[in-house]
This record gives sequence, structure tokens and C-alpha cells, in this order.
Amino acid sequence: MAYARRRTLLAGAALGGAALLTGCSEDSGPGRPEHSAAAERLRKRSARDSSALLARYDATLAAHPALESRLRPLRAEVARHAEAFGDDRPAASPSGGASDGPAHDAGAPASGPSPQDARSSGPAVPQDERAARSALADAERRLADARTKALLAAPPELARLLASVAAAGAVHAYLLAERAG
Repeated sequence: MAYARRRTLLAGAALGGAALLTGCSEDSGPGRPEHSAAAERLRKRSARDSSALLARYDATLAAHPALESRLRPLRAEVARHAEAFGDDRPAASPSGGASDGPAHDAGAPASGPSPQDARSSGPAVPQDERAARSALADAERRLADARTKALLAAPPELARLLASVAAAGAVHAYLLAERAG
């Protein structure tokens, strides 16, 4: 009996939360236009932040090729985040691809950096694989926290995108920290 009540309570809370979010999202409000200069600056900063994180993934992959199977899916998500924020340049991967991309502008060469290149021109990467994963997790966590704080000033559509990408970043940080083996 208690199990059924708990399930009903949880389902009601979920539906109530969804209704509340839907109701709030319909009102864009006069003071929060989607295409204001502040919203555009926030969108561009978010694209740059994703590009910088992408460069960190590229540098880590170049320095630690053994981590490729673990990092490649997360890196692909970060590249999609940069694109979602309006960074329409193609996201090059460390294994080659496009001649220019977000990683290039963030300090990492776009066309297959060598480990020496990644260490000299891109973000610093710890030599220990576990420490490198931990550094990526910290970067993901810091960016997710910053995006969560930015939600208050963002117009509705951008706030939804920031919330989604912040949640993904928090999950990435968790996965990077958990994958110790």
C-alpha cells in the first residue's frame, strides 16, 4: 500500500513539475527578448566555452590515445553543444577531418595534433591518464556550474539550451570521474 502511494506521489510530482516548467516556458516576457544583444553575447560565450572544452578533449586524446574509446562519445557531444550555440564551423577531430574548427580557434590544431603539439599549443594535459580524466571532469563541472548560473539571465529558449547542456556536462563530469578502471 505504501509503495502505491509513494509511486502516485512521485508521478504527481513529476507531472506537476512538468506542468510548471511548461507554463513558465510559454511566457517569454517583455524584458527578456530571445534575440537581444545580451542573449547574443551569452550564446557566443557559450559557443566559445564549448569550443575551448572541445580543444581540451582534443589535447587529452592526443596526449592519451588509449582513452579514445572513453572520450570519443563525450567529445562528440561537446562538438554538438558548440554547434547548438551557433558555432557553425565544422568540429575537427584529432584523427583528422575538417581543416578548421572550434578546436583550432580555442588553441588546438584542427588537423590531427601530435602529443607534442597538444602540450605546447593547446590546454595543458597531465601525463597520467587518471589525472587527465580528472582534469576533463573538473573542466566539465566548472562549465556546467557556470551555465547553470547563466540560466537566470537567459531568455527562455537559450535558458532551455543552457540547462540541457549544463546537465550533459554534469553527466560527463560524473562519467569521467567514475571511469577509473
